[in-house]
Amino acid sequence: LPLHLHLAFKISWRAEEALYRLDVDWPKYSEYFTGATFCVAVDSLNGLVYVAQRGDNIPKVLVFTEDGYFLRAWNYTVDTPHGIFAASTPHEQSVWITDVGSGLYGHTIKKYNSFGDLVQVLGTPGKKGTGLNPLQFDNPAELYVEDTGDIYIVDGDGGLNNRLIKLSQDFMILWLHGENGTGPAKFSIPHSVTVDSDGRVWVADRGNKRIQVFDKDTGEWLGAWNNCFAEEGPSAVRFTPDGKHLIVAQLHLSRLLLLAAPPVGSIGDCSVTSTTQLAGQVSPHLLDVSGKTGAIYVAEIGAKQVQKYVPVNSYFSSFGS
Repeated sequence: LPLHLHLAFKISWRAEEALYRLDVDWPKYSEYFTGATFCVAVDSLNGLVYVAQRGDNIPKVLVFTEDGYFLRAWNYTVDTPHGIFAASTPHEQSVWITDVGSGLYGHTIKKYNSFGDLVQVLGTPGKKGTGLNPLQFDNPAELYVEDTGDIYIVDGDGGLNNRLIKLSQDFMILWLHGENGTGPAKFSIPHSVTVDSDGRVWVADRGNKRIQVFDKDTGEWLGAWNNCFAEEGPSAVRFTPDGKHLIVAQLHLSRLLLLAAPPVGSIGDCSVTSTTQLAGQVSPHLLDVSGKTGAIYVAEIGAKQVQKYVPVNSYFSSFGS
């Protein structure tokens, strides 16, 4: 081959090299998935993975080890789970679930200990609404809890509210953006939220086919990414442990994107580092990432399972160090 053709071939091939591979042995037995698996959360400190699923007369929450062994299940007070978050510090292990059900516990965000005991309820159980005092939700989609106890909530997954709320650890509203629309800091189905180590809040603004970014302390709007989402908006956002990439799920395309994280002080446009195409109709809804291994756990509502993808090569050699 002429040199320039050889180089072009090599570069394009490198760009398509898979950076993750499916761990076919996770979990050890998939029969535990008996409903539609909507969300997954990793407690990296304790090596636990929590899966929440929907269905009648089934356990709503399943607990596995990161190695894939089933530990326990619980069902108390969970009606229709949508999002889940595992908050883990040396002092406390807790699991937060957003519940979009219409029953007694619906339209709330609930905090549990790791054995499924209900510790705290945010929102007005069984009553959807737009109120802030008392706080009400309508189809709250997801939340992210910092080690400080501060909570970021996206509300919701269709319904009355299209808002991002920051609560203090004692559940006071610190700031919010709360309007339906297409302009800066407005939302259409804000579906997933995460916080990076540089103090920025990232929201999957699914209906608007973009990710919006905010300052976590002031709530100031910092920018938006829409150039990567012409085909479909993002349904999930999480960072790799090194903070260098954002992992995004696209539900209907059954696709995971790895996006390069921008430097501090500049949001710019998004840039795709790699794409992982899942099987058709798998429908990745929400996901989480292990802070220890960099493994991605994907809740697939089409396939009714959670799958684990592990980093494959030296590209991620910094993980686990």
